[in-house]
Amino acid sequence: MFSGIVEEAAVVKAVAQDKGNVHLTLACSFVNELKIDQSVAHNGVCLTVVSKTDTTYTVTAIRETLEKSNLGLLKDGDKVNLERSMIMNGRLDGHIVQGHVDQTARCIEVKETDGSWLFTFQYDINKEKAAQGYMTVEKGSVCVNGVSLTVVNSRDDRFSVAIIPYTYEFTNFHQIKDGSVVNLEFDILGKYISRIMALK
Repeated sequence: MFSGIVEEAAVVKAVAQDKGNVHLTLACSFVNELKIDQSVAHNGVCLTVVSKTDTTYTVTAIRETLEKSNLGLLKDGDKVNLERSMIMNGRLDGHIVQGHVDQTARCIEVKETDGSWLFTFQYDINKEKAAQGYMTVEKGSVCVNGVSLTVVNSRDDRFSVAIIPYTYEFTNFHQIKDGSVVNLEFDILGKYISRIMALK
């Protein structure tokens, strides 16, 4: 379980194909605190630490994860948003994030707005899935590349988010441009409510 509050943008040091899987080796400032079998969200995808050195650690993404996320597009030098799992006695500063990416979206506009940025993302809409809560709502929560954000300008197949300077610099949002592919996780509370309503 995560909150969508990114701790750090790690740097990809190696990408290794292994049959249908990809092993990602990354460097971050808290690698010495990580443990084998620990869950860490990478661009919003929950992955397990499988090995580590003094300066790097490695996680494995399976085929299904690669098909539903942007992890298969990563290359050496790319930045990846990291978040370790939530501590249950702390504050929930973002929203409830499972680390289970629903689908990808494509950035279709980045607009600077007097000191902040407005990013607009478009995604493939599936009416059946939307009825189950796989959608955005105005002022609702959405997780983009592991970052908990508030939706504005919600439409059937697109939405925007406002990014403050701290988030822009501290996460990999400063690398996102028109055409970039990002990971989306829709709000789990919306999914449960939609499911309950469908059963009535």
